[in-house]
Amino acid sequence: MLYLLRLVLISIQFLLASVVNLLICFARPFNPDNSRLSGWMFSVPALKILGLKMCLETEGLKTQPNPFVIVANHQSNWDLFVLGCAVPRRTVSLGKKSLKWIPFFGQIYWLAGNILIDRDNAVKAKAAMLHTTVVMQEHDTSIWVFAEGTRNLGRGMLPFKKGAFQMAINAGVPIVPLCCSNYKKTMRLNRWNSGNIIVKTLAPIPTTGVTLDDMPALMEKCRAQMEACIAELDARAAL
Repeated sequence: MLYLLRLVLISIQFLLASVVNLLICFARPFNPDNSRLSGWMFSVPALKILGLKMCLETEGLKTQPNPFVIVANHQSNWDLFVLGCAVPRRTVSLGKKSLKWIPFFGQIYWLAGNILIDRDNAVKAKAAMLHTTVVMQEHDTSIWVFAEGTRNLGRGMLPFKKGAFQMAINAGVPIVPLCCSNYKKTMRLNRWNSGNIIVKTLAPIPTTGVTLDDMPALMEKCRAQMEACIAELDARAAL
């Protein structure tokens, strides 16, 4: 019963947040700080409705100067509500073009200035990736990427795609790993206290002097750090 009630309430909250976010985005379309405001509107009320206790250990994002590339683990569609509150100022994300057509969310995502990639068109995809360098270097904007490329459904991190690391190297900006504890298999929405979630950022990984030849080692370094951190967060969240 509680589970169904929460689904109804979260649907209503999603619609209300969408209306507010559309007004924000229409008032200042493609402003790179729209993602932070929209993420907050989707996330903070939702966490209370879902009964999830969030612990944010992301102080480093407040002092880290733009631009940088955030590399985060991607668990499920619930990430919108879980990670939305962790989006820092002037940060956009990289997403597939089809997201644009999702009712409400897609229009907000587009108007918030996020970068859409047509994965079925190699030429357009390459142009979009090159555009990220301009966005970071000339517009005081950082980019959030789910490096796995798809949802891992709480089964552990999938192999990383190259895009986030290639962007960071080309722009000469640091990579900031952002780790979220594995909530997908542990949250229980039929309980008043649905579970604990911890989100933590790690120290920036510089890319100065790094070339594309060094990218495999850079990817492995980032992934190893994140795996170790997520294991630690899982143990703490279970207490």
